[in-house]
Amino acid sequence: MNQSLSIVKIGGHILDDPIAKKDFLSDFSKLEGLKILVHGGGRSASALAEQMQLNVQMVNGRRITDAKTLEVITMVYSGKINTSIVAELQGLNCNAVGCSGADANSIQSDKRPVSDIDFGFVGDIQAVNSSYISLLLHADLVPVFSAITHDNKGQLLNTNADTIAATLAIALASEFEVTLYYCFEKQGVLEDKDIPSSLITSIDQSRYQDLLTQGIISDGMLPKLKNCFDALEGQVSKVCIGQPSMLSSHSTNYTTLTL
Repeated sequence: MNQSLSIVKIGGHILDDPIAKKDFLSDFSKLEGLKILVHGGGRSASALAEQMQLNVQMVNGRRITDAKTLEVITMVYSGKINTSIVAELQGLNCNAVGCSGADANSIQSDKRPVSDIDFGFVGDIQAVNSSYISLLLHADLVPVFSAITHDNKGQLLNTNADTIAATLAIALASEFEVTLYYCFEKQGVLEDKDIPSSLITSIDQSRYQDLLTQGIISDGMLPKLKNCFDALEGQVSKVCIGQPSMLSSHSTNYTTLTL
């Protein structure tokens, strides 16, 4: 039996709320077994970009990233947010290490080609250095990845954090029994985003297509669920979406994805 590995992606609403962030990091630090944390920080980056009078553009939950926006994202993601998370985890006796895709060529991407939309400096992942990440895990370190990758030619690239989490999960699934968690402020996927009691506890591919057709899944949930099913097809053992309380074995209020 392979060792268990939890890969947890944390959403921006929780990172922006000091109390929610503290509670989440406490829950994450208590997760048994090997683990990886992946974060973005879109709201903080957007707020700083607006202060700098930079235009924030989103298409289907994806950020259009020009050169100035990339500078802001790099400062916020790999600087302020990543370092503060690592420091807080260290304070919880969780031996975290900050990582970007550029570190040890962890995550290499290509700049997204221009088609109908020019996304700018956005990276589509091409390769993961799973042997390096495995080395960190076996050294009892907890990698904390920001949503920054690189093209192996000196160019940093903004890459969707949900995609990074799913791609890491797929790359490591041959060595570990991987559970992928997408933690955010809602209980999971909701029939009505304004009604918490409309939680959908289980979604398979057929139900997923129905929800797409009905327009229930939209905006940032679109790439999130696509990544969930990509992960399952890539031999990831389990994929869950919900609030950080799902990291506790006692919680049942979240969405589980199945093929």
